[in-house]
Amino acid sequence: MARTATINRDTNETKIQVTLNLDGGELLPFESTPFWDNIDKQAQNGIDKDHASQKSTSQAISVDTGIGFLDHMLHAMSKHAGWSLRLRCKGDLHIDDHHTAEDTCLALGAAFKDALKGSTGLARFGYAYAPLDEALSRAVIDLSNRPFCVTELGLRREKIGDLSTEMIPHCLQSFAQASGTTLHVDCLRGDNDHHRAESAFKALAVAIRQATTVVKQWEGEVRSTKGVLY
Repeated sequence: MARTATINRDTNETKIQVTLNLDGGELLPFESTPFWDNIDKQAQNGIDKDHASQKSTSQAISVDTGIGFLDHMLHAMSKHAGWSLRLRCKGDLHIDDHHTAEDTCLALGAAFKDALKGSTGLARFGYAYAPLDEALSRAVIDLSNRPFCVTELGLRREKIGDLSTEMIPHCLQSFAQASGTTLHVDCLRGDNDHHRAESAFKALAVAIRQATTVVKQWEGEVRSTKGVLY
């Protein structure tokens, strides 16, 4: 069964569409909505911005939230998790970056949970370390259906690009909340805040890939002494 999902999230603050395939490959089309149909008509040839887009034989990734550094982080996360992802958001950036960043990660988390189609037969736990030059991060995930997030990245700058650094742990918390996962993400060392954040997202991506691995001999089993996950 293809592990895919398509999400529309429409509020007064943000309009978001997500289509996700956890195993890479083809993506489901976005659902047609008046708002996005109008946006597509206005866009020249309907082509996405290419600053956070990549296509290979195994993956197709395109992220456009209006916040460049957030696009970069979600692009990296998708690439190293093995996902195909198309995500776009129009948010109230005239206020600040909060609603756009938060809602984007809530929508992505909801799509992730939907695409999993339950957690039977999966490894459930995943952990990884990822370096980026002088920075080193560790991420641990549990597909627990018990949302919780502990993040310590040690970021010092007020912003990286147009993304407030206070929003980076909040983005991870929002993803955990909507996906029903337990996350522990720590940057263990590093001098450059860009490197610290990016190594954290890459570590999380590899941990996600491990946790969502299908284990053939566990088919139909829930990896819990309770027999259920909640």
